[in-house]
Amino acid sequence: MSTATLTIDLDAIAANWRALDAANTGETAAVVKADGYGLGAARVARRLVREGVRSFFVAIAEEGAALRDVVGPEAAIHVFSGHMSGDADMIADCGLVPMINSVDQMIRHAEALPGRAFGIQLDSGMNRLGMEPAEWQAVREIALTQGLRLIMSHLACADEADHAMNAQQLRAFREMTEGLDIPRSLANTGGILMHPDYHFDLARPGIGLYGGAPFTDARPVVTLDLPVIQCRDLEAGETVGYGNDFVAARPTRIATVSAGYADGILRGMGPRTSLYAEETPCRIAGRISMDLIGVDITDLGHDPSSLRLLGPEQGIDVLADNASTISYEILTSLGGRYTRRLVGA
Repeated sequence: MSTATLTIDLDAIAANWRALDAANTGETAAVVKADGYGLGAARVARRLVREGVRSFFVAIAEEGAALRDVVGPEAAIHVFSGHMSGDADMIADCGLVPMINSVDQMIRHAEALPGRAFGIQLDSGMNRLGMEPAEWQAVREIALTQGLRLIMSHLACADEADHAMNAQQLRAFREMTEGLDIPRSLANTGGILMHPDYHFDLARPGIGLYGGAPFTDARPVVTLDLPVIQCRDLEAGETVGYGNDFVAARPTRIATVSAGYADGILRGMGPRTSLYAEETPCRIAGRISMDLIGVDITDLGHDPSSLRLLGPEQGIDVLADNASTISYEILTSLGGRYTRRLVGA
């Protein structure tokens, strides 16, 4: 079999949600945007519904529409992008809750779907999505009479618990929502882990569910095993791969594995990354190419049938550091050619 195997541990996702829920003082939702961070929104959400999750967040209305049959008619599905032009039918038919980001979206929603549920997203300092204080003041009283279900904002620096921006955004969010009897949401994964002051009524963990920092106690969720296609011996001075980046300094045994950057294995991680044969690390030799990676197995002492890139020995945050990126990109880049194996489905 020449296809790499991506194992997705749904039990680990459920355990991570339970741990974050135990640390949270309000309701704990789940963010399943970008197809469940690349792991399959339907399978992730279905497993989390069994854990008692009743609120989900997606990026766009199309994601929410695809999720409705999975989570059932009672679960709340919130859409971060709000009510975009052309979304009215999906919002109405699938019972979505758009998180309104602007006065224009507020008008669009009120005209197309008067009285239908919506949320408000406020900009507390990130300057990405949401109404600024003046916009919010302009529509606040109208919004309170139109089916408003939730008010949220998003933390920019929650992965750094001591960053001054966190307290600044908390103050701004409180000022914009003070005195309102509407459920509020500010905390993402990092917000849950910082302090109960950030929890409010509903928290929205994302990356922590999938095993990523800043949730350092998270259970690993994915393993990735790459099949070995061929092994060969090199003499000292011979090279491997494009550009002759790897030059053998001694007699060397090279395994060529079936995967590459077309499968979301980022080229930039190559110089700092090993693959594992059980607990033995084997360094990548040369450049990661589209479909193939050379690996130095000289010290392994045998030819393996596969080598592991992701697993307990080396998680998504390690690969992210090796590629000078973040674990979100590692997960959402995982390609479509993998054979996906589920644990706890």
